[in-house]
This record gives sequence, structure tokens and C-alpha cells, in this order.
Amino acid sequence: MDDSLKWIEKIPQAAQDYIANRRLEEVECIISDTTGISRGKCMPARKFGRLDPMYLPDSIFYQTVTGSYVDIENIENQYTEGDMVLSPDFSSATAAPWTGDITLQIIHNVTDVHGAPMPLVPRNVLRRVLSYYEAEGWEPVVAPEMEFYLVARNTDPNQPVVPKLGRTGRPAASMQAYSMSAVDEYGPVIDDIYDFAEYQGFEIDTIIQEGGAGQVEINLKHGHPIKLADEVFYFKRLIKEAALRHDCYATFMAKPMGDQPGSAMHIHHSILDKSTGKNIFNDAQDQPTPAFGHFIAGLQTHLPAATPFIAPYVNSYRRYVAAFSAPINLEWAENNRTTGIRVPISSPESRRVENRVAGMDCNPYIGLAASLACGFLGIKNKLEPRIAASGEAYDADRDIPPTMYEALTLLSENEELADMMGPEFTAVYTAAKNKEYDEFQEVISPWEREHLLMNV
Repeated sequence: MDDSLKWIEKIPQAAQDYIANRRLEEVECIISDTTGISRGKCMPARKFGRLDPMYLPDSIFYQTVTGSYVDIENIENQYTEGDMVLSPDFSSATAAPWTGDITLQIIHNVTDVHGAPMPLVPRNVLRRVLSYYEAEGWEPVVAPEMEFYLVARNTDPNQPVVPKLGRTGRPAASMQAYSMSAVDEYGPVIDDIYDFAEYQGFEIDTIIQEGGAGQVEINLKHGHPIKLADEVFYFKRLIKEAALRHDCYATFMAKPMGDQPGSAMHIHHSILDKSTGKNIFNDAQDQPTPAFGHFIAGLQTHLPAATPFIAPYVNSYRRYVAAFSAPINLEWAENNRTTGIRVPISSPESRRVENRVAGMDCNPYIGLAASLACGFLGIKNKLEPRIAASGEAYDADRDIPPTMYEALTLLSENEELADMMGPEFTAVYTAAKNKEYDEFQEVISPWEREHLLMNV
């Protein structure tokens, strides 16, 4: 093997299988920005193998979702665009099977020039939160659920999003959750998602039709938070690419259509004791431990302030509508999907807590970090949960802030959470979200023109 390609021996078997007996042409050196978009550099594979450290400017993390930049107080020389140092995490290497040539993607670790992790990098934020668990001898296990819509192409943002046409020539039907025929309506897209996932070495647990028109849910097998965040990061791209092959869009907006349910990223959590390998939520008599209740209480206490991390855009708050398959409070219960915090049916050793508040529009690294941070603070502070809800919880008092503005206010008041996520990251993230909110407020909506132009 050419010395410039020796690194291939370090990558996962699925990636090696993808390029076996074929000429690897390109490598995409990528990181996740704050929104979850892939950013980085492409290069010929042989050049990648001979490359010295790679650099990207830190200004990537001062951008909002619109591409504008935010000014941060107390950061000197913000716009010198200092270099960040990138080094490949070969364990993350995976195929990019939609490209015209044989290409691999590799997520990179990001440090400053002195080797310290860059605090604004979402993957580093998750690592920071995990370090708190590691100090206690614990290892969190997570399983995200991904909901998204397949919709007709929408090239004019002034026009509403509509469901894509299915193979019958009719728009995808709503209110058909778990329908196999509904999934068959867009079977070719699903087939490509399966194929891309197989090429990339990802294990899909299940694919189902959700309640919305053209809404799909993919469940992933549980695992380490970094690994699962990487997979969600990769999945968002592969799903979008599969949809484009069939003349439609895949969207991860929290609420793309007003008359349809929103899209969530439900997060299942459990915690292993690294010395015993046992779930700390389950005791020797197969009963819930105090830590189990404390984790739930941490979510109840801190998720309102963490909402900007798991519901990161003004559109995110349109999803929280009672009786529309989305929670509006942080009640908890076993086997109850009307609560914001659910305990699914499982064996005692697999006892876990499901956060149903997180939206699919969140950055997976930031969303997992925030949810784990809330639970950790509950355990460390020995917080006690409310009494479990009984029956439908939609009538309970609202816990989730109704707007981005109110959510950001709560975050600004929660120093414990900001410290776990990283004070510098929280300051920059909050400033970016405030700027996005201000930009949104400058836009006059169709509703205002319809009802106010001539009537007031």
C-alpha cells in the first residue's frame, strides 16, 4: 500500500469494505458547526495521507443559522479568525455513498494551537459534559429517535411546505402512524436511506411512519453518546441526500407544516457504573434507585433553562402544542406519551428515562450534552422528582417556555447549567440565538399582512 494511504488501516471495517478494490479518490475532513452543518475541507485521498495538521478559522462558531456573524462582548480580537487545529478521528470515518466518486468522510477533533480542546466546538461540549460523568465512574448510554418529513421541493420560502407526492400520485397522508402502506408511498427514498446507512456501517433499529403527512421516524441502537451524536450528525446528511435523489426534500425543522405534528429527537438515557457494568438506575432488587429519581428531577428542574439547546430556533416553539404529539410540560410517568419525561417499558436492568422535549432541529452533540447535563445536576444535587403523573398530562401546568426569548432568559439565570456546558460556549451560543431572534422579529409575516393590513 502507498505510504500516503497507510491511515486506511485505522478506519472502521465498514469504511474499509466500502473502498475495497476501488480507488479512494477524496476525503472530506469535517466538523459540526453550531447548527449541525458539516463544515471542513475536501482533498484528494493521497494528499490527506501526507497532510500536516489542518486548520480552520474559529469564526465558524460565531455564525448564526442565517450565516451572519455575532459580536461577543469580552472576547478580544474576535475577528482575527484565529486558526483551530484539526486532527482526524479515524474511528469516525465513513462512506459518502451519494458522491460521484469514491469518498470518505472523517470527523476531526478540534483544539487550539496549544492542544487544548476548543470550547465552542459542539463535539467538545458533549465531551465536557461526559467528563463530569467520568469523574464519578459512570458512562451514560443514549438512544436517539430521529423524526423528519419528506416534503415536496420548496424553492420559494414565501410558499408553504407541502407533503410530497407518493407513488400513487397523491400527497402523503397524515394521521397514519405505523402504517406500512404509508411508508411504501415513499419506499424508494427509504430504500436509499437503508442502502446509504449500510454503506456507512450504521445500524438502524426501526423505521416507522409517524403521525404527520410524509413524517418518518428512525430509531438507532443505544450506545455511547459521542458515537450516537456522530451517527445523528451523519444521518441528517445521508437522509437529505437520499431525498434529493427522488426529487423531494428531507427536513428536520421542528414544525415545517402548521397543520401537522412537529418532529422530535426523543433521547433515551441510562447510566452504567464503569466498575460493575450495571445500570445505576436499577438496584439489586430490580427496583428504581434514588439516582433514577434524581435524574428525572434534574430534567424537570433544568430543562426549561436548557430549552435553547434542544429547541434552538423560533420555529422550535411551534412544536409544543398540547395533544399534538408533543409535550408542553415536564411531568413524568411510566408508559405515558403525554408527559415530557417518559419511562418506557423495559426490563429492570434496562431501566431508562426518555426526554421527549428535544426537537429534531437541535445539533445532536449540543442536545445530548444539555439533556445529560440536566440529569447529572439532578443526581449530584439529590433533587427529588414530582409525583408521577396519572392519565393524560396535557392539562398540567406548562413548564416549557413558549418562546425563544423566554427560554434564553431562563438560560441566562442558570449558572450551574452554563458551567457544565461551558461558560464561553454558553455565552457565544446565547448571543447567536439572541441575534437570530432579533432578525426574525424584523420579518413581517403573511398573518400580519392578512389580518392587520386593512383591519386595524
